[in-house]
Amino acid sequence: MSIRHGLLALLERGPRYGSQLRTEFETRTGSTWPLNVGQVYTTLARLERDGLVAPDGEDAAGHTLYAITEAGRTELHDWYERPVDRTSPPRDELSIKLAMAVGAPGVDIRAVIQAQRSATIKAMQDYTRLKAQALAAIESGRSQERDDVAWLLVVEQLIFQTEAEARWLDHSETRLVRLSAAAGRRAEHDPAETTTPTPRGAGAAAPTPTAQAPARAPRN
Repeated sequence: MSIRHGLLALLERGPRYGSQLRTEFETRTGSTWPLNVGQVYTTLARLERDGLVAPDGEDAAGHTLYAITEAGRTELHDWYERPVDRTSPPRDELSIKLAMAVGAPGVDIRAVIQAQRSATIKAMQDYTRLKAQALAAIESGRSQERDDVAWLLVVEQLIFQTEAEARWLDHSETRLVRLSAAAGRRAEHDPAETTTPTPRGAGAAAPTPTAQAPARAPRN
């Protein structure tokens, strides 16, 4: 997540102080990635050091205001135009957990998958409810439509992520069952053959039915 560019985007709308930037950032993203004030001011200090923002006086309450510079506008619009770099994907805790669980003594990897699937489906249901709330707010005009549309885009991306995660968990469980069955067949043909240790629980039970995503809220 680029807090740096997010703050520049907010400052392009006019000078703001730290707490104000924090509130607007969280409003725009639905508090999906909460910020603390210290994080905001640390980022502002770095932006100022790099010549992308500059102090712009104080407001009536004595808050120091920051304004975007021309170099900051250039950096912001370059960011809008650049694709997000996927060559170094962030570490994913779930992927690492399953990778380490394969063959780990005393670990039932299918139980790990099933526990995560339940949590993933619950998250998907929660995000779907939030999507419905965002759509209702846009339709009713209760608040600023720009912020509601921004939040809708964020929450829909979270829904797509959890849907993909649920499918990947189903695929991983099926893969483990197939590998376990193949190892069993090899052992039957050659009991002395050395095989890769089978993850505990990888073939002990019938595959869990594929979880279904909850119904989506109606789109406009």
